[in-house]
Amino acid sequence: MMVMKPSQNVSLADYSTMGLGGSAAYLVAVNTRQEVLEAFNWAAQHQVPALMIGGGSNIVWRDEGYQGLVIVNKLLGYEVSDQADCQVLVKVGAGETWDKVVERTVQAGLTGIEALSLIPGSAGATPVQNVGAYGQEIVNTLDTIEAFDAQAADFVTLKVSECGFAYRTSRFKTTDHGRFYITSLSLRLTKANPQPPYYGSVQQYFEEHKITEVTPAALREAVIYIRSHKLPDPAKTHNTGSFFGNPIISAGELIQLRSKYPDLPAWPLDGGSAKIPAAWLIEQAGFKDAHDPDTGMATWPTQALVLVNETAKTTADLLVFKQKIVGAVHDKFGITLVQEPELLP
Repeated sequence: MMVMKPSQNVSLADYSTMGLGGSAAYLVAVNTRQEVLEAFNWAAQHQVPALMIGGGSNIVWRDEGYQGLVIVNKLLGYEVSDQADCQVLVKVGAGETWDKVVERTVQAGLTGIEALSLIPGSAGATPVQNVGAYGQEIVNTLDTIEAFDAQAADFVTLKVSECGFAYRTSRFKTTDHGRFYITSLSLRLTKANPQPPYYGSVQQYFEEHKITEVTPAALREAVIYIRSHKLPDPAKTHNTGSFFGNPIISAGELIQLRSKYPDLPAWPLDGGSAKIPAAWLIEQAGFKDAHDPDTGMATWPTQALVLVNETAKTTADLLVFKQKIVGAVHDKFGITLVQEPELLP
């Protein structure tokens, strides 16, 4: 058996698409389940903490770095098995590039995740915050999740009902944060075309391009067009996508806010509550296409929800800029924005 030899004093700025952060005392990439086990065993033997990451597109590292072992998930795999009633089960390694997974399912004529096209990062990261976009959420197609349970030091299989999914969250992000590290996920997809209603901007794209038959490929094409025109590519511009979640407020709060801001957009939810677009709040608070010379941070010109590292040197710069936005939105609307990317460790 090969003896694991992690690299030492590795810059974590290279392991977050925001391009900021200190150094890891140790870092190793894992390609198999056995290597995952060996990595956590190595950390236990050397009495250092350990955590596992994917593509780094939804994390921000502290400037202090990490005095433990960072395990980079590179577990690959793509297995398809047909089920009854045009259902197809696709098992995916957590280290697979998410958009490549979406592309393969669309090429096979499968519907269920095509609206999640062009979301950066690895497949294993998608359940952590129940990734969703343009009318689809990962929870709607998940069948099971395989993970390494750091508490039991063994692999477990979790059903969807055991994962505590809600809007942009799960037990992996909240109650059991740091316990489960996803190694693969099984998706239940369908050999069919997606069904309306479609997200507003997607429907507009179909009308403008005179698309009458909506296939998985047509929906993926629409989403790619919209995202690429609206959002920066993290491979070219340092960012972690949407930096804040869309706040959910009560019916009473919505009435009160609309009495002062009649143009406040909102998406009604079950029970009378409503989801407010954080980007609108940020723009109204004065941060549309904002460039902050003090911190080197900015908001993306076509999507204020995306914070961009232009010349920032430290995570402290990012957090100062974030707090400027959070404070301005709270002062104006009484709403506290919640950060989406995880601040590690």
